[in-house]
Amino acid sequence: MPTFRSLLTILLVAIALAPAAPSARAQQQGGERPPMPVTVVTLQASDVTLTSTLPGRVTASGVAEVRPQVSGIVTERLFEEGKPVEQGAPLYRIDAASYEAAKAAAEASLAQAQAQFRAADREKTRQEELRQRNVTSQQVLDDAVAAVDAATAAVKVAEAQVLAATIDLERTTITAPISGTVGLSQTTQGALVTAGQASALTVIRKLDPVYVDVTQSAAEILQWRRSGQHLAEDAGTRIALRLADGGTYEHEGVLAAAEPHVNETTGVIVLRLEFPNPEQFLLPGMYVQVELPQAVVRDAVLAPQEGVTRDRRGRPVAMVVNAENQIETRELTVERDLGNQWVVTDGLAPGDRIIVAGLQKVSPGMTVLPEERAAADAAAPAN
Repeated sequence: MPTFRSLLTILLVAIALAPAAPSARAQQQGGERPPMPVTVVTLQASDVTLTSTLPGRVTASGVAEVRPQVSGIVTERLFEEGKPVEQGAPLYRIDAASYEAAKAAAEASLAQAQAQFRAADREKTRQEELRQRNVTSQQVLDDAVAAVDAATAAVKVAEAQVLAATIDLERTTITAPISGTVGLSQTTQGALVTAGQASALTVIRKLDPVYVDVTQSAAEILQWRRSGQHLAEDAGTRIALRLADGGTYEHEGVLAAAEPHVNETTGVIVLRLEFPNPEQFLLPGMYVQVELPQAVVRDAVLAPQEGVTRDRRGRPVAMVVNAENQIETRELTVERDLGNQWVVTDGLAPGDRIIVAGLQKVSPGMTVLPEERAAADAAAPAN
């Protein structure tokens, strides 16, 4: 029969061995960890148009500097500064007294020339009748015909003088050569102006549409054409405009023209872009940036930037989950960035599942539990 001391010893050994039993049982069952959850994005291929941001300044599509074509004293300004004017609208009026007198003198000279013509014509008719009756000589008739011709020429000279005087008189009212927005007046009532003076009286600018002239390197133009595009045929290409405050202009523009010449010093080509400006929001001289198409990448893959890292050599790499839910490392060829994505031309294929969250906890060859990122979270980078 066991003693009390032997029973106590058996009880203590049983208590010491009890906690070790579950651990041993777990080891016998394998003890493998469950797959690590990661967030992935399934990639799709598409044609991507690459753009380059080019600086430029707004210019008016039409500019007319108003100058007087006759000399005189300005008697009246007929427009409101900074307001639209139509072509042919009166802008200034110059004292026309001397030009009215010049026109009256020209009209009097015309009347005198016409009277002399009529007299010469009657004399010619009389001499022709006398010549038919052999009463006068042929020489007298020839002189009468010459007098008519001279009188006819004198009438034409007088008519030209009347026309010139009329034009000068009309030019005493200075009109708008184009439709547009008139600027500030550079002269005042009572000022003396001269024909062909160097300084303009005012400037009219056509502000709808407006032009934006930018420069692009010839190498980028070649790349654009190699992608199947031609600048001369791209009248329908829509171009975005970014303003100086960082905002985007609400109207898109088109490529209006390209200078058929490369600057030998800088190697650039001047491109002229046309933008509608119905609200006259864009003003000449304003600094802007143009998002100009540069090339088209066919069947490119857009990879989220948070899913692309760099290896020790600085090469772009990404971790992809294959069909067996195992991780593979891919070395990428990145064309450039496009917003919050990379344009990848090699290394990724449509249907690949790229890891965008959980990169720090996984390694190549590991089995993971992929979960597709929700569309609502696609715009925000993953932590």
